Amino acid sequence: MKSIIRSIATYVAFLVGVAGVFVVLYAWNLPPFHGSVEVTNDAYVRGQVTILSPQLAGYLVEVPVQDYQKIKKGDLVAKIDDRIYTQKLEQAKAALATAEASLANSEQSRKSAEAKITSAKAAVESAKAAFEAARTAYERTENLLEKNIASQSEAEKNRAAYNQAQAAVHQAEAAELVAEQDLNTIVVGRRSLEANVESAKAAVKLAEIDLANTRITAPQDGTLGEVTGRTGQYVSVGTQIGSIVPDRVWVVANFKETQLVDMRPGQEVTFTVDALGHRKFTGRIERFAPATGSEFSVIKADNATGNFTKVAQRIPVRIAIEPQQPLTDRLVPGMSVVASVDLAQGNAASVQAAGLN
Repeated sequence: MKSIIRSIATYVAFLVGVAGVFVVLYAWNLPPFHGSVEVTNDAYVRGQVTILSPQLAGYLVEVPVQDYQKIKKGDLVAKIDDRIYTQKLEQAKAALATAEASLANSEQSRKSAEAKITSAKAAVESAKAAFEAARTAYERTENLLEKNIASQSEAEKNRAAYNQAQAAVHQAEAAELVAEQDLNTIVVGRRSLEANVESAKAAVKLAEIDLANTRITAPQDGTLGEVTGRTGQYVSVGTQIGSIVPDRVWVVANFKETQLVDMRPGQEVTFTVDALGHRKFTGRIERFAPATGSEFSVIKADNATGNFTKVAQRIPVRIAIEPQQPLTDRLVPGMSVVASVDLAQGNAASVQAAGLN
């Protein structure tokens, strides 16, 4: 009797052991229970985390936000003491006013130079007229002198007047040339003054940008992370004072390369979130990574040395979350998820497409 009971207990223990093995194989989706559903728990919710840093150095005079606060684009996160940058803006505006005044003075100088050229041209015309009168008198006197009608002294006097009138013409023409050169100098100098004005305007713009950068604002809607900036703290360029996480999130699931044979973009994905009591959500495969995760690591494994053990690599798969699902607003970057893809949906779609053709 005891041997029979012992035999029954042995059979029961054996059956329980076999059942346990089958349960483990089924739970891990291993043969002979390997179906069309590919599962991975190496998956996480992802999102864009933007680090907030100042572009200027100075003391923080205002930090009106708190940790984990909802914030809108343009809302003030922190403010740097702007007194120095306000004065720099005023200084730049004063330099611009000086440059514009110099340019305006150059315009007046140009008009004055043009008037001098006009006056010089009139002086040339007057000198030429006087020269013609002196030349006529000189020639007439020479003719009369040959006939002994005019005296030698009168002829010499008219010759001197003729030479003087000729010199006056040369002098007037030289004065006109000088006036034209003066105008050219003013025109060339004006280009330099115009460049000074543009440089001063650029300096004003830069000063305005620096003044605006004393206000560190949210670049987009989202939720703040930990705010590390404090009133009175001295910050420099690039000092981290906080971070903002936009509301848009997605899932990155790292499937083994052996699981990707029949995966295609557009396939439906279901995933559960550990932090939400394994609540089920749906999404769709958006795209695949261009390389395995190991290729993006800082220190890559060198498989060309020593003994080699083949390890299935994982390829990140980006999954877009279907909108208008309950509790999606509670999904935040970093949450662990378990993603599942039913590959039969791709096979069914392929069969349907083949039937239509």
